[in-house]
Amino acid sequence: MSPSSMPSPPSPPSPPSRPLEGRTAIVTGAGRGLGRAEALELARLGASVVVNDHGQPGRDGSGAASGAPAEEVVAEIRATGGRAAAHSGDVGDHEQARALVDFAVEEFGPLDILVNNAGILRDRMVFSMSEDEWDSVIRVHLKGHFNTTRFAAAHWRARAKAAGGPVYGRIVNTSSEAFLAGSAGQPNYAAAKGGIVGLTTSTALALARYGVTANAICPRARTRMTEDVFAGVRRPDEGLDPLAPEHVAPLVGYLASPAAALVNGQLLVVHGGMVAVVERPRIQARFDTKQDVFTYDELDALLTPHYAQRPPGETFAAAEVLGLRHTGAAADG
Repeated sequence: MSPSSMPSPPSPPSPPSRPLEGRTAIVTGAGRGLGRAEALELARLGASVVVNDHGQPGRDGSGAASGAPAEEVVAEIRATGGRAAAHSGDVGDHEQARALVDFAVEEFGPLDILVNNAGILRDRMVFSMSEDEWDSVIRVHLKGHFNTTRFAAAHWRARAKAAGGPVYGRIVNTSSEAFLAGSAGQPNYAAAKGGIVGLTTSTALALARYGVTANAICPRARTRMTEDVFAGVRRPDEGLDPLAPEHVAPLVGYLASPAAALVNGQLLVVHGGMVAVVERPRIQARFDTKQDVFTYDELDALLTPHYAQRPPGETFAAAEVLGLRHTGAAADG
């Protein structure tokens, strides 16, 4: 057989996709659960990752702070050849959030990706909740998201002004189905998660001119924070748990990537092999006064029969989101 007629050798396997190669990312609350899975995924996609976790053992934010959880995730990333550094600052503290962004830039260069995930739970019915239980949850979730976003946004704005045009920036914030469905026993948590969506849409509009996108996800996963919520949901004997954080991490990786450049100001529910894009609110009904100003009697004549025809107990909350499930490979896109 002549050399020209010999079969060609098989092509080498394609290298793994690394769309975040050369990017720098911060993931808060990344010492455990969802944050850990997200940090590992961003590193797998090529990013250098600052793993932030205050390290308190209690899911309510109790116990002594520790750098151990963040260091353990950093070790996992480095063991696979990735680049990572640990930071144990409290993102609920304004100056520690500033230090976190500065640390990322000092360690790996310009910041490209911010994933806000840190949070705590202090559940109580609204008539029993203490001021501290309210304040602490709002502080870590909503203020914590604002703090890191504020300094990352200033970083990107300064870079864009120096460059004379847009730069690369991605923010992925963590909301919750508790905000969408109401969650009666979590008024602090639901309020914080709803506030995060408002922060996200405002940030998306403010930073778009600089090349930055901001999106929010509502993940459902079995973690330290939700262990009692999903205690009755059995883990499968084989295969990946539908509530494993690893179902959420790929969406975060996608939203952090160049491929998601057109995705901005969006809210997505993700869990168990399913992603649902949540539509913005629609106007359900509209009423106009026949006079210059509404009167009580006119509003009574318009609104009372309208609500009498609505299903009992229906509110602005979208409890139907809790029924979303992965329907298999044959499902429509």
